[in-house]
Amino acid sequence: MLIRRAQLGVLWQRARALKYRALSDCRHVSGCPRCLQPALLLGSGSISFGEDVELGWPSSKSFHTGYCHLEATTAGSRIEIGDGVQINNDAFIKSEGPGITIGRGALIGSEVTVYDSDFHDLRPGRHRGGEPRMAAVEIGEDVFIGDRVVILKGVRIGRHSVIGAGSVVTRSVPDLVIAAGNPARVVRSLSPASDPGERLRALSELADPALAR
Repeated sequence: MLIRRAQLGVLWQRARALKYRALSDCRHVSGCPRCLQPALLLGSGSISFGEDVELGWPSSKSFHTGYCHLEATTAGSRIEIGDGVQINNDAFIKSEGPGITIGRGALIGSEVTVYDSDFHDLRPGRHRGGEPRMAAVEIGEDVFIGDRVVILKGVRIGRHSVIGAGSVVTRSVPDLVIAAGNPARVVRSLSPASDPGERLRALSELADPALAR
């Protein structure tokens, strides 16, 4: 019975992957990511994947029901994902302007959202038909982004840094720090020789609400 359930799960995901592949309309895609969860690739711009990129994770939330959404909306917009990047389930990465770059070895949690545009003018009376502000987003190499993080236009996240779960990143973050909160702020520095265990211990400390205010 367990074998049959496992086989059913594989067949279900395969059918879903075909569905989202058929719905994808981006014609400027390079690289071949390993899609564990279905991926929808949209837009007139370009989407590039480095070597050993992975989308989705079987033991995380919404694996069987969600999908990864990557959209380079306009002809000049772009999304560039470096070697060895792992992106968890239900990521939403959308470029309308100068582009979004994710450095090699980055880990992106589930339900993470990344934008390089406001998409609408923020001035009163001009929300429709106005000029949205845009600015490139750069996520450095070996960055660790927790679940449900939102990263907005113009942000640069420095190498090896960590963004705590649920944070809203509105300003750039330097190398080798942990940032958390809404808006995100630096709550701790990391030593250059820090190992994954240190980063995980530091993340667990963010469960203290006092650190994320």
